Amino acid sequence: MTSYQRVTGMRDVLFDDQPYWRYILEKIQQTTDLFGYRRLDTPVLEQANLFIRGVGEGTDIVEKEMYLFEDRDGDYLALRPEFTAGIMRAYIENGLHTLPPPLRVWTTGPLFRHERPQAGRYRQHSQFDIEVIGEQDPAVDVEVISLAWHLFTALGFFGLRLYINSTGCPQCKPAYIQTLVDYFTQFAGKLPPDDQMRLKKNPLRILDSKEEATQPLLEHAPRITDHLCKECETHFSKLKSYLEAIDRPYIVDYRIVRGLDYYTKTVFEIKADGLGSQDTICGGGRYDGLIEELGGQPTPGIGFGSGIERYVIALRHLGVMPPPEPLPQVTVSYLGEAAKLVALKLAESLREANIGAQFTPGDRSFKAQLKAANRLNAKFAIILGENEINAGQALVRDMANSEQTPVDLTEVVSWLTERL
Repeated sequence: MTSYQRVTGMRDVLFDDQPYWRYILEKIQQTTDLFGYRRLDTPVLEQANLFIRGVGEGTDIVEKEMYLFEDRDGDYLALRPEFTAGIMRAYIENGLHTLPPPLRVWTTGPLFRHERPQAGRYRQHSQFDIEVIGEQDPAVDVEVISLAWHLFTALGFFGLRLYINSTGCPQCKPAYIQTLVDYFTQFAGKLPPDDQMRLKKNPLRILDSKEEATQPLLEHAPRITDHLCKECETHFSKLKSYLEAIDRPYIVDYRIVRGLDYYTKTVFEIKADGLGSQDTICGGGRYDGLIEELGGQPTPGIGFGSGIERYVIALRHLGVMPPPEPLPQVTVSYLGEAAKLVALKLAESLREANIGAQFTPGDRSFKAQLKAANRLNAKFAIILGENEINAGQALVRDMANSEQTPVDLTEVVSWLTERL
């Protein structure tokens, strides 16, 4: 017989993790409501060129990680590797520019990247994503950062640290990139193969290099903040002053560039204490030229993405316990076919009254059915047998003290409503 296994890099989210997912998604909904963001969902499948053009041909995502295929109609498609390009496509295609700016949206769902699987990073992983479209004011940058900060505080992270940088714009970035290339070209022989490739295809990514041989060279590499045009310099100065106004501490990290071509001006990361080397829980930035690149009118935007699987691992590591999943507080047990029919009807009546009830199938013994109630941690077990049916009653057992109370079948729902 053929034995099937998960595809490499994919995972099952089993029962032990589900309370964390529920907790995280509830906190996300509460936080986005607090800030007035609206949910927008896009397809898992998009035209491949959307990401090739939007994310950038020289990025690892496009060159190494995207799931690409030709479908039965001959269309060249990709499983989405990130959210922003798809949301911008939806913004353009659906005429969302007619809505009052800025447009504040959030989404969550699976992304797909063919990379080396490791803890918290899977080939199918889920992200929480925020986008604000149509406003260039650095106060919006602060709002996006503040939303992330509120969420992580609500989830139970501590020792949060904000790192910011500016990546410039199309006016000042090219000259800086050339300066960076000139600097690293002097040391080309010392660069590892991956960084030599980055120098040719995407020089900014060298600043994010983890290669040991490259680290000493980064200490004296040119800083983009020394090469900003007047507009970008003003934007970055205002960003810092607004963060100071709301007492949000920050660190300027000249090596933050983010991995996608569409970033301009503000980029940021948030880290948390107690997580070891995997302490970055959020990263994002501004992409003022992306919508124009994808065929829309020039429209500024900013956002961030954050991996939910990483949240789960981090919260477990920190010892944060989510609330238990709400389970039915009542079980309905029976003995005999006649009692089974009554039990089925009673369980349905309880659910219609918004009382969680679990019916025990399989004609098990009373003892086995009461064990199921204990496993469920139910508050009450309703027992129906031939004697109870003949008397028009149900026997209701309080699982905490084993006391049993006969209750008329017509009054069981109201009796339990008063006690739950």
